[in-house]
Amino acid sequence: MANMSLKKNPMPSQEPDVRNKNFDEVTLGYTKEMALDEAQRCLNCKNRPCMTGCPVMVHIPDFIAEVAKGNFEEAYQIISNTSALPAVCGRVCPQENQCEKHCVRGIKGEPVGIGRLERFVADWHNANASAPAEKPAPNGHKVAVIGSGPSGLTCAGDLARKGYEVTVFEALHLAGGVLVYGIPEFRLPKAIVQKEVDGLKALGVTIATDTVVGRTISIDELMEQEGFEAVFIGSGAGLPMFMNIPGINYKGVLSANEFLTRINLMKAYRPDSDTPIVHPKKVAVIGGGNVAMDAARCSKRLGAEVHIVYRRGMEELPARHEEVEHAQEEGVIFDTLNNPVEILADEDDNVRAIRCIKMELGEPDASGRRRPVEIPGSEFDMEVDCVIMALGTSPNPLIKSTTEGLEVNKKGGIVVNEDGLTSRKSVYAGGDAVTGAATVILAMGAGKTAAKAIDEELSKR
Repeated sequence: MANMSLKKNPMPSQEPDVRNKNFDEVTLGYTKEMALDEAQRCLNCKNRPCMTGCPVMVHIPDFIAEVAKGNFEEAYQIISNTSALPAVCGRVCPQENQCEKHCVRGIKGEPVGIGRLERFVADWHNANASAPAEKPAPNGHKVAVIGSGPSGLTCAGDLARKGYEVTVFEALHLAGGVLVYGIPEFRLPKAIVQKEVDGLKALGVTIATDTVVGRTISIDELMEQEGFEAVFIGSGAGLPMFMNIPGINYKGVLSANEFLTRINLMKAYRPDSDTPIVHPKKVAVIGGGNVAMDAARCSKRLGAEVHIVYRRGMEELPARHEEVEHAQEEGVIFDTLNNPVEILADEDDNVRAIRCIKMELGEPDASGRRRPVEIPGSEFDMEVDCVIMALGTSPNPLIKSTTEGLEVNKKGGIVVNEDGLTSRKSVYAGGDAVTGAATVILAMGAGKTAAKAIDEELSKR
């Protein structure tokens, strides 16, 4: 008999005034009892509406049914049939806009905690399973994957399971892409990402770090000299956007990309770091997305007073509700309906303030959100010693500029067809390199689509 509770089990977490001073994971995950109880809320609908919201088509009712029986390893195997990164997705997927959005339970109450159950199952597997993955028999084909973020890791994993010899080329010194440099430790512990990467290595995937495709080696050289029959570009969107306002080059103005990379990848907040970061006293984070929340919450952990400056209102914040809620609980201040017009500095060019103008919401724009309109004469100065720009990112032009015949759109995204094929023969792409900054699970879906197409192409040779 299904558990008829209208509410999902709450997620245990660190207290806000404790967690805002450390980088340990905020949410602690379900206990076994909580997972069993939550799984019994699933109605196991015959038409499986939850699956329609999953970009990688996890067999959600099947894995939850196994959880309800206490068969956690069986549940993990069902998830991992379609998802290469279950421990990651259980933590960072916007389930509320995807699988849980379609859950029938959500009509009269709260949807089943699908993401929380996925996380529980993956963590149980990582803690308890000891059998190494079986390395498939080689099929004689060789594929290169550029970038070790979610799209690249998914594509590599799907192809490795079919016997392809896969090499992943990563520009940084650690594999994981945005999972290691972009998402903070307190949301996604790096040991979990490493565990997923190690799982791919066990399948036979080679990870080549410190390799910048477009500088160290070109795509043409990979195919013509190194013998790769197909290439998947999953190089992400690492080129930060800045506002076109005076003072943008003063000392103390950072992109969220640089700030988060130094915090997450280089552990610059540690006193013994080789690349220590200045601990600011008062920070303004410009933007309202998940990256802005990550930058604000990291700044808080450095001991700063932190303000989110966003030109629309709280209702229009594009970040996940859970991330906004966590930031508020941790003491981040939201200065909405404000927009920077200038950054001010002292005589040594160090940031001392930002000048903002107050905004009001007008008619909806093309995105459907109400357009922010300046209120004349409402300028004011906010004293800060650090400004972090979290306004989005676009794909780096390096691969385009070194790969003849590779078509990109006006925003720098690589143009692909429905199978992920680019304008170059046997060269595929997916994830943020195509769409610009988006979600982990959408990037994974693109990697899965391209892997299927690569397999269909090369299996005919």
